[in-house]
Amino acid sequence: MKFDVTIFPDNLNTVMDLARQVEDYGFDGLWTSEAAHNPFLPLTLAAAATKRIELGTAIAVAFPRSPMVTAQIAWDLATQSGGRFILGLGTQVKAHITKRFATDWTTPLPRLREYIQAIHAIWNTFQTNAPLRYQGEHYRLILMTPFFNPGPMANPNIPIYIAGVNEGMCRLGGELCQGFHVHPFHTVRYLKEVIIPNIEVGAQKMGRSRADVALTCAVFVVTGRNAEETQANAIAAKTQIAFYASTPTYEAVLKLHGWDDVAERLSKMAREGRWLEMWQEISDDMLHEVAVVAPPDELADAVKERYAGLLDRVGYYFPFKPEEADKKMIWDNAAKVFSR
Repeated sequence: MKFDVTIFPDNLNTVMDLARQVEDYGFDGLWTSEAAHNPFLPLTLAAAATKRIELGTAIAVAFPRSPMVTAQIAWDLATQSGGRFILGLGTQVKAHITKRFATDWTTPLPRLREYIQAIHAIWNTFQTNAPLRYQGEHYRLILMTPFFNPGPMANPNIPIYIAGVNEGMCRLGGELCQGFHVHPFHTVRYLKEVIIPNIEVGAQKMGRSRADVALTCAVFVVTGRNAEETQANAIAAKTQIAFYASTPTYEAVLKLHGWDDVAERLSKMAREGRWLEMWQEISDDMLHEVAVVAPPDELADAVKERYAGLLDRVGYYFPFKPEEADKKMIWDNAAKVFSR
């Protein structure tokens, strides 16, 4: 099992030092996210500062970008990093696609399928100089001249990971992708009964197996050096869990566990803007199903034990900031446990 970290750099000038620290810890990968900042820009700096760790997006939002734009960025990052780049893609939800990115919304599953196929067609043209001929319902790419073709590279097999929750995305991941970003809002039961079986269905469709698809997740964890710190972290985790549980996207997780009544209450509270109260609807039992709860010096072992045989890569659902005193023991412990 590999151990990765996520960074959310507010200042690109800090990225190279952060990336070196990730590599010095002995961790396996570094992820960036499309939140307040662009997910790709930090990775070119991280690639320049490191030699071993894998670098990826968890995730970049696919649809606001043409497949050609994404394919070109990924090609450049894979070339620069010597094949260490992982392209992680997600669909986002309709409101963000239409209102934040001002992009048209169509059914995400077939569109993402075409998006991945189009990227592979573009990469094939880059690598082999074959004519670019991809035509689907959502994307049509039929023009590539030598001036715009970056040409072949030594590491053309760029892994694509997609993020998802429901059965269709899991099957698409198993069918077309090298990895799958499991959402932090999940349970072990949901992994075993929904995610992994559907990854397997998709993989078998293409003559592949579950082992061909790396499952990765930044998992919810609750820890602390004392009771007060642990309680504060538990409330923070419950707050985030409540936010996810209040939205329709994650209904399948709630229904599997019979938490429908919790979902209804949280949805109503969200509509009423009662965000600061919502964490109180997440019981301790629910917290323990979703998050790993353990002291700092036992946390990594607890994560490793829970996800053995289920996830291939893990990390924590908070950013890598080694300068924070309350987190140093956590990172030190993870480095020790996952280097065994």
